Amino acid sequence: MTAGRILVTLGLIAAVGMASACGRKGDLDTPYEAAVQAQKDAQKAGQPAGPAPVKPVEDKPFILDPLL
Repeated sequence: MTAGRILVTLGLIAAVGMASACGRKGDLDTPYEAAVQAQKDAQKAGQPAGPAPVKPVEDKPFILDPLL
């Protein structure tokens, strides 16, 4: 391998490593939880908050759910 090819390979490995380290560790927020948090943040900042978030309806089980 030439020196240029080695540098390109190392650069790609470094870029993939940096991209994979992005993000927040922990559970994902549901849209409802994110809306509630946005309202709390707006109230703390003294800004007008949007409409109150609507609690989602409980998910009904489907017969094919065990296959997933």
